[in-house]
Amino acid sequence: MNYIDYILIAVYLIGFLGIGFLFKENKTSKDYFLGGRSTSWLPLSLSTMATQLSAISFISAPAFVGLREGGGMQWLTYEFGVPLAMAFLLIAILPSLYKSGIVSVYEYLERRFDPSSRLLISFVFQISRSVATGVMVYTMALILQATIGLEFWISVLVIGVITLIYSFQGGMKAVIWGDVIQMSILFLGIVICLIYGISELGGFENFLTHVDKDRITAIDFNKWGFNNADKNDEFGFWPMVIGGVFLYASYYGTDQTQSQRLLSSKNMNSLKKLLFANGLLRFPVTLTYCIMGLVLGTLVLQDASFNEMIDSVYQTNIGSLEGKRADLMVPVFIMKYLPNGVIGLLIIAIMSAAMSSLSSTVNSLSAVTMEDFVKRFKPELSDKTYVSYSRFLSVFWGLVCLFFAFFAGNIEGTVIEVINKISSVFYGPILAVFMLAILTKKTNAIGANIGIVAGVLFNMYLWLYVPEVFWFWWNAIGCLVTVVTAIVVSSLITKKSSEGLEVTFYTGKKEVLILIGFFIAIVVFCLQLPSFFK
Repeated sequence: MNYIDYILIAVYLIGFLGIGFLFKENKTSKDYFLGGRSTSWLPLSLSTMATQLSAISFISAPAFVGLREGGGMQWLTYEFGVPLAMAFLLIAILPSLYKSGIVSVYEYLERRFDPSSRLLISFVFQISRSVATGVMVYTMALILQATIGLEFWISVLVIGVITLIYSFQGGMKAVIWGDVIQMSILFLGIVICLIYGISELGGFENFLTHVDKDRITAIDFNKWGFNNADKNDEFGFWPMVIGGVFLYASYYGTDQTQSQRLLSSKNMNSLKKLLFANGLLRFPVTLTYCIMGLVLGTLVLQDASFNEMIDSVYQTNIGSLEGKRADLMVPVFIMKYLPNGVIGLLIIAIMSAAMSSLSSTVNSLSAVTMEDFVKRFKPELSDKTYVSYSRFLSVFWGLVCLFFAFFAGNIEGTVIEVINKISSVFYGPILAVFMLAILTKKTNAIGANIGIVAGVLFNMYLWLYVPEVFWFWWNAIGCLVTVVTAIVVSSLITKKSSEGLEVTFYTGKKEVLILIGFFIAIVVFCLQLPSFFK
């Protein structure tokens, strides 16, 4: 890196301070946490995707596709459930949540059941999301330290302080428009790596000649995910589709980091377009960075010096990056093959991945704490006081995330592997509770609470004692166990349910049929993928 790269990084960071100042006028809770419900569907779509296109997507996913043992284009199967989940949310879940006017998505559960359901899920969200975000910042800071020599603590503080300042000032509007910029930079970085990687290989034809053909297959119908004790039964078609529908329906519809974007839509038409866009645009973006991973992985095999440089960086930092050799592929490529100026832009892309996830988490955690806990004890807060409290809570949760980042070295070896499993333990049961709240009338609070406990405990039992079941299945199994238990308990223990909640369904067919057709199209495309590399 030289002065050009450092100037670009400095301009980027200063610019984000300006974003917070630009959107500092926030007068109510709807302003600070929902952007006044005035943002159109396109920036909200890009913001939602930016949270997804995080460090995992930019660094770990290409590494999995191109270099990691047992990896390959099967990463694409993660996307199969997305369009179907968007169709389900569009029809059955989000219209009711949106029209209720809530800020915290968990408030709906209190209105339908009682405070215990709301507070339990809210508490779980706060702990799990802050830990996961801290680990993500930790990992990015380690990679920046290993590749460009930036001290770990400086990386954490730069990412954290800049993000906290613009999140503190601008609230959701600053987060959304910051995400739009970061999404653009991230995707530009992926395309740049792809173009330079093909160039270093001597052209696209040479890439097709030397690519590892074992990494091209995306779909395996023979893997069912029920014989996974040795991890050789993962990424089968059926667990990724069925489990993926439940996972993404819960993530987008009931996880505050994502549902808060959806609740920020200016109207139902904007919400429809937002869901539609996410259902259609995620796969092309994922396909792009997966191909980038194939290209860079092929370059590692063809250029011994590239492989040696990855080994050198890994051996130097093995104490902190143990087990993460493949994750160095993208950052080492940036430092080895790209010219100055472009290096700075790609380092910005890595920082953007961390800042986007952190800003989204901070704003969502602040919203949940404010709505689910503070307002419970101080319901008569003025708008001015509400916004002030919200800003300081965003700082508090930002510091909590950075705390986990600084101390994640002691737990990183387990948390990185476990964090997705933790989510899958809870996602299915949480989705089930929202489905019961919206789609049933006779389910009561006792049934819902016992149901979610049963679903979570059953998933934990599978985790601890039935390793043969692939964790993607937990999302569907936990949901089913919760629904059945809640209905049975509600029928045995009668208790009056809350009345007066408006239930709204989307009755349009065009978007739903397109999303289902798109699911079929991407499956057919993935089946034909090996023929494209002949």
